[in-house]
Amino acid sequence: MRLKTGDKVIVIAGSNKGKEGTIKKVLRNENKVIVEGVNIVHKHQKGNGQETGGILDIEAPINASNVMLIDPKTKKPTRVGVTIDEKTKKKVRISKKSNEKFD
Repeated sequence: MRLKTGDKVIVIAGSNKGKEGTIKKVLRNENKVIVEGVNIVHKHQKGNGQETGGILDIEAPINASNVMLIDPKTKKPTRVGVTIDEKTKKKVRISKKSNEKFD
């Protein structure tokens, strides 16, 4: 999985298709991501002594295959590749469309 927390993504499949947001959390073992403002579900929370109960709106995880990174140059969805940086000799994620590095 080539997604990281803080990446700007767009949903490409499912009921939330076309929505954009940033990744809040990556669940690598389940191959899922939680995207801010996408896949909102209602959770019924029972109150305890200190907090009141109610219905909460939270983001549910979606499969990582249903999101694509947004190219930093063209602002459109793109596939991600990995190359080795010449200076630091470390792996760097790049956009397949524009060959721009992701921060």
